[in-house]
Amino acid sequence: MRWLISLALAQQLKAAGLEWTPAGLDFFAVPDRSMDERVFVITDMTVLMETVHGQAAITFHGVAEWALDYVMMAEVVWLPTETQLRNCLERRLTSQRQPVLRLSSTADGYCCEIEQDGQLLSFESFGASESYGQALLYLLKEATG
Repeated sequence: MRWLISLALAQQLKAAGLEWTPAGLDFFAVPDRSMDERVFVITDMTVLMETVHGQAAITFHGVAEWALDYVMMAEVVWLPTETQLRNCLERRLTSQRQPVLRLSSTADGYCCEIEQDGQLLSFESFGASESYGQALLYLLKEATG
């Protein structure tokens, strides 16, 4: 799915403190369980948000392929879409006097430009989502310093 970020970048974003409040049609992965290549989606039919033993969990219903009833939120990694990443960037950049967020196509993919403390920063990648994700990762790391 070219409009989703890579699992590696998603894991870096999670480690840097990107928070996720799961909602319908959000995509996620379950790493380190021999399912790294599978992308799951929260839907009203088979993958739901529930509480299991007092903790937030993603539960699977009607899935006969493997014996996975639920997985704890701490074990999954959100795979935000291009729109979700852009929205996260916009929220983080509102503290700037004149926020700058631009996406342009390049010969090799896309370039996301942001302005942070008066400095124009560029993040290039093969996909728009990955470019936005790299810019967001930079901002998250800067915030935690």
